[in-house]
Amino acid sequence: MAQKMYGTLVKGVVDLRKKLLVVDVEMHADAEQFLLENGSQQNDLWGINLYPAEFSTDKFIEFDSMINIRPRQQNTSRGVDNEKIRQQIIQLVAEKVK
Repeated sequence: MAQKMYGTLVKGVVDLRKKLLVVDVEMHADAEQFLLENGSQQNDLWGINLYPAEFSTDKFIEFDSMINIRPRQQNTSRGVDNEKIRQQIIQLVAEKVK
């Protein structure tokens, strides 16, 4: 997937409430829209990048997406500012990607 799109990374979006991970999209907004159309709620969705060459390291998941900018949820950056949410994302990705 990484070679097909960006060479080194795979874009994805997680739904923390439904425990879903959508990957292999050109833009995070594409996966976000898919999830919203299928019953997900905006507050539960977070954009990430996965680096397959870094699997099993702390560099595997990058928290960087325009869809993460949400001042109403106290997230003012493209990252994921809340440590608890980052840990939930890490756990969900570990369950889904083996």
